[in-house]
Amino acid sequence: MWKRISLVWLSTVLAGPAAAEFTRVSDEGTFRAIVTGKVLTRPLIRLQVSPEGEITGTGGPSDVAGSWTWRDGYFCRDLLWGKRNLGYNCQEVGVNGGKIRFTSDRGSGDYADFRLRSK
Repeated sequence: MWKRISLVWLSTVLAGPAAAEFTRVSDEGTFRAIVTGKVLTRPLIRLQVSPEGEITGTGGPSDVAGSWTWRDGYFCRDLLWGKRNLGYNCQEVGVNGGKIRFTSDRGSGDYADFRLRSK
């Protein structure tokens, strides 16, 4: 019996708290309000996504530059990271408090979470 309780307790501790849910952003006006006046950060990355459709910042030692539009409920960006062309991709956007998540390939690919910080 104690062995069973210990295994349940250990699995609970190792699993940790459930991941926080992100709320999908499906309209451009809401997205613009979220990013206006903010810097999107994660380790070694600082980006600004302007309401006018421009992306600027740094990723590690390289500059990041690009443009974005809103299409059919998705953030669609064309991006250069240093000399590397990351190309065009439409991404699902989600928010959770002070975090924003971009999920590539219209929500079916990899995701990246950023903190939203005031400029």
